[in-house]
Amino acid sequence: MKALAARRRHRLAPVILMTLALLLTGAVYAAFAPSAAQAETASPDDLTQGERLFITNCSTCHGLEAEGTPEAPSLIGVGAASVHFQIVTGRMPMDANSPQAEAKPPQLTEEQARQVSAYIAAMGPGPSIPSAEQVDPALGDAAVGGALFRTNCAMCHNAVGAGGALTEGKYAPALYESTPTEIYEAMLTGPQSMPVFNDATLTEQDKRDIITFLVEQREPNPGGLSLGSIGPVSEGVWVFVVGMGVLIGAAVWIGARSS
Repeated sequence: MKALAARRRHRLAPVILMTLALLLTGAVYAAFAPSAAQAETASPDDLTQGERLFITNCSTCHGLEAEGTPEAPSLIGVGAASVHFQIVTGRMPMDANSPQAEAKPPQLTEEQARQVSAYIAAMGPGPSIPSAEQVDPALGDAAVGGALFRTNCAMCHNAVGAGGALTEGKYAPALYESTPTEIYEAMLTGPQSMPVFNDATLTEQDKRDIITFLVEQREPNPGGLSLGSIGPVSEGVWVFVVGMGVLIGAAVWIGARSS
């Protein structure tokens, strides 16, 4: 016992204990933490084509090695999902500097977008493009997705994904035309002012449930005119204009009849 106590009082004991604690913490984290998405497997030809497309369309702003410039951030480590989202939604390449990159018809095809994404992903690991199963609305629960959407997304995108204004000229876009893949990638990478909802925040199933909810909102409105689905503002204006107009018209008619 005296020998054991002497070892505990050794001047190197705190260093050894700290090292063991760090190793144990790293092992536990590696065992239970969500694994980082890795770059998708791509053929050498895809990487070559992706590099060529990147140099032609993106390097002016992001640099020849995607290292970034004063006008645009580095793309090393952003992952394939982020690059794919920006290209297929037409946000990149940007037409001009503005508070927010505008969605527009894409300049590259789906195949070309995946080639550029693969080239950037090969530079460093990051979120990968989701699979068809990950974004399949048929595998989600719209009721659960609605609750998740109202908790995490509705304050910017409106309760049904109609979009809304933010500050400094920015806005949350409407989601009616967004594909399930684009919605998943946006949650995974957090473009523009949107926060990142990684798998530790919203699980893969949570994201799929939200996609299912949003897809269901595209069905014909069972209540008649949706009035843009932007809530009480448009509804109040409609009631004021039509309702007050009817009341004023009725008052004028009654006055004319009485005279």
